[in-house]
Amino acid sequence: MTRIVAQPLTRESFAPFGDVIDMGGDNRYPINGGKAMRYHDLATAEAIGPNARVLISMVRGTPYEMPLKLTMVERHPLGSQAFIPLSPRPFLVVVCHDSKDGPGEPHAFVTAPGQGINYRRNLWHGLLTPIGEEQDFLIVDRGGDGSNLEECHFSHPYEIHLP
Repeated sequence: MTRIVAQPLTRESFAPFGDVIDMGGDNRYPINGGKAMRYHDLATAEAIGPNARVLISMVRGTPYEMPLKLTMVERHPLGSQAFIPLSPRPFLVVVCHDSKDGPGEPHAFVTAPGQGINYRRNLWHGLLTPIGEEQDFLIVDRGGDGSNLEECHFSHPYEIHLP
């Protein structure tokens, strides 16, 4: 089993895969008479195909045993998918570049507490993986007609370790 150690999630390290959603960066401005700060345009929601629309949902994720035995990844060819934690807890993010034979070798990241992510459309990624305890998330993804899920099961699992 190939061993992969997760790295801290940063905008730079995650840029090839999607967007980091947090209150960092310079694109912010006051609203509501100065009583609130808007962190603007943090991610791009993608939705293509027949009757495509952007959905907002919620999910409660259950942690996996660590180290994570990664046996499969999935992708959504018709839309992006964002996970925004509703509590200040980290979670594990696993992504793969596409190759001619399917997903390439996984890259693993651990979010800082409160960071969310947006997977680009058609990006291979692992399943939602809270660390240590149940965690609630807001999901922004695609609804509409057509199949928006592809899965790939690895012939040899990967072992993902936390830093």
